[in-house]
Amino acid sequence: MRIGGLARLSCCDWPGQLVATVFLQGCPWRCRYCHNPHLLPPRGAEQVAWPDVLAFLTARRGLLDGVVFSGGEPSVQAALTEAAGEVRALGFRVGLHTGGPAPERLAALLPLVDWVGFDIKAPFDDYARITGVAGSGEAARASLKLLLASGVACDLRTTVHPALLDEVALARLCSELAALGVTSRLQPFRVAGCADAELVGQASTVASS
Repeated sequence: MRIGGLARLSCCDWPGQLVATVFLQGCPWRCRYCHNPHLLPPRGAEQVAWPDVLAFLTARRGLLDGVVFSGGEPSVQAALTEAAGEVRALGFRVGLHTGGPAPERLAALLPLVDWVGFDIKAPFDDYARITGVAGSGEAARASLKLLLASGVACDLRTTVHPALLDEVALARLCSELAALGVTSRLQPFRVAGCADAELVGQASTVASS
């Protein structure tokens, strides 16, 4: 796997759990508000070997509740299914952060996952405005339906920047999710890590007004 970093202890990547977080490189989407833009290219300067991660986890059995795979977009890496199985074999619970760009791979992962943090970007027919990729909304909707049908515990969340997601769009999104029987937790855009100077500037203007 292409690993861009390892957080050896986190209490925020999986609410209520003490976890290690493995950050995987690569993402097919280019959301302007991404706070891990250094992980978007499929390869970067920082690399962590998967055997080293397994060695670390072996030494932390009984001390950590689980392992979260984050990114980037972890589900696009074909080796993740095998890696999740190896983590479970060590006795850890498995968490996943995803936006759902690869429904087929998510379907293979869900039986190995205990919790999913799922990012819902916008009304599904308006996804390309956020992700920069045509058809991304259809993939996300299919992935969300797979997740909901699986019964796996999840946290559905939506990042809100007023320049990207206004009240009208939020109302549309709420209506679409209500039809699926769910709601999404709204979280404010974070300046930290964002490489888009325009969005950062707009957020600062709103905050000071």
